[in-house]
Amino acid sequence: MANQEHLDILKQGVDTWNKWKREHLEIRPDLREANLSGADLTEAILIEADLSRANLSNADLSRANLDGANLTEAILIEADLSRANLSYADLREADLSYADLSGATLVETNLSGATLTECYIYGISVWNVQLVGAKQDNLAITQKGEPTITVDNLEVAQFIYLLLNNPKIRDVIDTIAKKAILILGRFTPERKAVLDALREALRTHGYLPILFDFEKPSSRNMTETVRTLAHLSRFIIADLTDPSSIPQELYAIVPTLAIPVRPVLLEGKKEYAMLIDLLSTYHWMLPIHFYKDQADLLTTLKEEVIDPAEQKAQELAKR
Repeated sequence: MANQEHLDILKQGVDTWNKWKREHLEIRPDLREANLSGADLTEAILIEADLSRANLSNADLSRANLDGANLTEAILIEADLSRANLSYADLREADLSYADLSGATLVETNLSGATLTECYIYGISVWNVQLVGAKQDNLAITQKGEPTITVDNLEVAQFIYLLLNNPKIRDVIDTIAKKAILILGRFTPERKAVLDALREALRTHGYLPILFDFEKPSSRNMTETVRTLAHLSRFIIADLTDPSSIPQELYAIVPTLAIPVRPVLLEGKKEYAMLIDLLSTYHWMLPIHFYKDQADLLTTLKEEVIDPAEQKAQELAKR
């Protein structure tokens, strides 16, 4: 009997939920071109509502649920969107000048061509938004009452705030900038021991080795990943013994990024033909260090690889 009572209560709850959904979710308000200037829409449920070209200037939309709403070309000048849910909303060409977006949630929100000038964005959550052609100027990332700090990019605003207010993140970035060493190579199973030994040796010298093994064919995404890692690194060690994709990646890095690159090559192997172009053109591309075997590489690592790379890094830093 008790179980039947529980089932009845559960069914009643489900019925109540379905009724709420019909009333609030399945009805999609059509407010195209509506004049809602100054309207109080606090906590309004406007899921998938059509508010295209609506005038919402100075409207209070704090804590409103605008998930999936159509706000294309809407006027949201000085609107209060604090803690509003704008996930999956379409805000193409919308004007959000001077809007309060503090604490708002934007997940896959389309802001292409939107105007985001002088917005207040403290505490905003931004994930995978579209900002093609968007105007982003003077976005305030600090709390009201604090000295104002502004940025011009919505996607990096969260990172900049964390960088300014979280010492641990600053320490991590500082560590990466001083200690990260990018290792480029194609380490086949039989040469895996060389890779492991090289990484371990770099760690004993106080460095943070970052390995990029070209196991898969090169692609644009791979090249961009390598460039990003290179930007974070103190210097690069490129093992040319089995070059695979390395020539392409070095050509993507060396001409545009002044960071020391120390090529290493197992004796008896030949460097690829076009390497001479990089060696003769860019002074941060250091000469090849030839090693006899794994033991020789480790023995000569500091004197022949680390020290020349560090010297070049210090030289570049003074320029």
